Amino acid sequence: MVVNWQESLGEAVKALGALAKGNPGIMDGYKALDGAGSAHGALDLKTRELISLAVAATTRCDTCIAVHAKAAAEAGASREELLEALAVAITLNTGAAFVYSSRILEAYDTFSKK
Repeated sequence: MVVNWQESLGEAVKALGALAKGNPGIMDGYKALDGAGSAHGALDLKTRELISLAVAATTRCDTCIAVHAKAAAEAGASREELLEALAVAITLNTGAAFVYSSRILEAYDTFSKK
């Protein structure tokens, strides 16, 4: 195992707890936002967790990965479903790099004109 995800999650919970204790308003604000974003409606919990993991891949958040991998497994997400969600994240990141590469080329061309 490259990362001990259970240990990482425990350490993150402690660190975030210390932050919340030092500034309770931060935790209150986060809980309000999380509650609003977690309201169950059109998407079931498993789908929401798969989306969360795809986003965690694009934002590169190890704590998000640990939290949502655990939640996705508990929600009954299959490995195949996770692989499909991650394929979407990978494709989107590739597309974004392609689009931004064209923007970079345009910016370069603008600045290199004499």
